Amino acid sequence: MADSLAEPFRFEYDPATIRYGPNCVSQLASEVTALGCERALVVTGRTVGETTAVMDPVRAGLDDRLAGVFAGTTPQKRLGTAYEALSAYRDTGADCVVAVGGGSSVDVATVLAVLAGTDRDPDAVGAELVERGTLSVPDSGVPPVITVPTTLAGADLSQVAGVTADPATCPVADPASGGIGDAELMPAAACYDPVLVATTPRGVLAGSAMNGFDKGVETLYARNRTPVTDATAMRGLGILADGLEALGAGETDETTHQRLTRGLLLVQYGISRPDGTTLSLIHAFGHGLTRTDDVQQGAAHAIVAPHALDYLFDAVDGRRDLLAEALGVAAAEDPASAVVERVADLVAGLGLPTRLRDVDGPDREAFPAVADAVLADSFMANAPPGLDPTREDIVGVLEAAW
Repeated sequence: MADSLAEPFRFEYDPATIRYGPNCVSQLASEVTALGCERALVVTGRTVGETTAVMDPVRAGLDDRLAGVFAGTTPQKRLGTAYEALSAYRDTGADCVVAVGGGSSVDVATVLAVLAGTDRDPDAVGAELVERGTLSVPDSGVPPVITVPTTLAGADLSQVAGVTADPATCPVADPASGGIGDAELMPAAACYDPVLVATTPRGVLAGSAMNGFDKGVETLYARNRTPVTDATAMRGLGILADGLEALGAGETDETTHQRLTRGLLLVQYGISRPDGTTLSLIHAFGHGLTRTDDVQQGAAHAIVAPHALDYLFDAVDGRRDLLAEALGVAAAEDPASAVVERVADLVAGLGLPTRLRDVDGPDREAFPAVADAVLADSFMANAPPGLDPTREDIVGVLEAAW
């Protein structure tokens, strides 16, 4: 179904400064200087922090702008971890943050920046997260963050971040989870270096791949898509799909990692904006499946994406022709089926799980509760016009994925 050229849209976007290219982390010091800053705290996880092939180029790139390294982030994105990083930030005299790694490190670095900009007592901050599921972002004083991704999760051009809290690790009375979002949280700069991405084990890249890939897929059919995001998502999906196909085939040369990195950059561009995000149905499923279970986000996306798309196309057009064009299957007689098959083939080629029964996720008895969480997820507001899922619909998708 063709779009009307007369369809109005508004596109407000203030992106990070973007650097792309092999060994571009060698220019990190110049990015810190361009921000008017002098000393950067690197925030990363333990594994990346111990990977010299990543950290040596980052340290060299920052040179005398390196204030220190905090290598303590975890997949749980805990508020307590952000407070530990805040102590390192203050102890080292840093005035900006460089987040190196996957989405967890980027999110913790973002929460650290929010905490650095507020003088509220930690007890009050924890109470707000428990009560509201979010944290207030101060009007000023939030230090700039530079992101350096090493996975394909796609959290590095975003103005939102996830956060959790546990009484054992920070001052909260009850466990809590939520997210923060504000235009002030868009990274000041993002550095996409395929040489660093190439250091990440294939399994980790594959595990994060569908999270980033689905950002491009959903951007095309989201209610608030624009011609600008159509352009970047379509181009990015094509490049990223080729890279994922090569990765699945065991090709790990420079070209593969350059495709992966550039495709990841493009599918994210313009999707996280002051008026919302283009994330939609598949990401809502991802949140519902990982809310109370240990299934990894990328695995949840891999399993559910083909079935969610099948349901979507059965209910609405879902801009199937644009998706088919982006994924190189435009010549197919049935573009909807071709898109679903293409996505399923990418998942299988990467060796990712294809059934919910094979991962540490919810069992079938929990599907109604998962469906309620999916329907309540804020990303469902971005579902395409005409899609009005019921609990039974969502349970049906989960059953198909089982």
